Amino acid sequence: MEEERIGIFPNLQKEQVREVMPKLAVFCQKEGISIAYPKEIAGAFGVPAYDQELPDSMRHLTLALTLGGDGTILRAARYVTPVGLPLIGINMGKVGFLTEASFPDLRKVLLALRDHRYSIEKRSMLQLKVWEGNTVICKAHAINDMVLESADRSRLTRLRVRIAGEPSANFPSDGLIISSATGSTAYSLSAGGPVVHPSLDVMILTPICPHALHARPLVIPMKDSIEVEPYPPYEDIIVSADGMTVANLQATQRVVIEKCPFDARFARLSPVSYYATWQERLLRNEGQTIV
Repeated sequence: MEEERIGIFPNLQKEQVREVMPKLAVFCQKEGISIAYPKEIAGAFGVPAYDQELPDSMRHLTLALTLGGDGTILRAARYVTPVGLPLIGINMGKVGFLTEASFPDLRKVLLALRDHRYSIEKRSMLQLKVWEGNTVICKAHAINDMVLESADRSRLTRLRVRIAGEPSANFPSDGLIISSATGSTAYSLSAGGPVVHPSLDVMILTPICPHALHARPLVIPMKDSIEVEPYPPYEDIIVSADGMTVANLQATQRVVIEKCPFDARFARLSPVSYYATWQERLLRNEGQTIV
C-alpha cells in the first residue's frame, strides 16, 4: 500500500497554529508519518517542502491537512482541488462546517491517516467564467459560493439572470450569491437562504438585501448554468469566489456560473451525520448550546 504523504496547510496567523508546528514535526517523525510544510517554513523544521503555487510540487502528496477553520480549507482548496488532493481539516476556529475534527484530536487524526483508515467524500464545486464578447477573461472555482456585489453598499446593483439559457429575473439588490449545497451554510445562510444537504447536486441563488418583493432564494439543478450580466444604470460590481475577489465586472461583460469539471474531495475518518451536527455547529458559532 502506498505511503501517505500529508501536506500541512496551516493558518499561521493563529497563535495556536504557530505553537503547534514544531510539536507536530517531532510527533510525525517519531510516529513515521510523512509530512510536508509550506516552502517558507519547511527548512526551519527539517521537513520536506511544497509550493502551493506550483502544482507539480504537490504531486508527491497524497493528502492535504489544514490547521485553522473553514477559511483555511477554502484557501487550500484553491490549490489542491485541481490536482485531485483530498482535504481534511482540523478546526481551530469557530464553526468548522468543513472540518473533520477539532484540535485535541489532531494526533489521533494523523495516526488514522498514516494507517489509511479513512474514506473519501466528494462534493460538487462551482466554476465561474467572466466573458467579454466571445473571450473568457477570467476563470475561477469555489467550494462554497460565487458572489456578485456592489463595490459601494449604498448603491444597488442591477443584475439580469438567465438560467439554462432562459430569462429568469432581474435583481435590483446589494448583490447576488450563487452557492453550492456545501456553501448553503455560509454567506447564503446569512442572507436568508436555505440550509441544503451537501450531498445534493444543486446551486442556490440568494439575493442580498433585494429591493423587490419577487426576489427570493431559488434552488436549481447543478446541471443548469447561470448567466448574470449588469443592466443600466451601471454600478461597480465585484465578483468573488469563496471570499477572494477575482474580477470587477464591466458593463460589457457577463458571468457564467456552472458545475465545476472536478469535485472537492474530503477525507473522512467516520461517517458524518449531517442532521446531527449542523445545528450544533451553528449554535457553536453563536456561543450557545443545544437545550
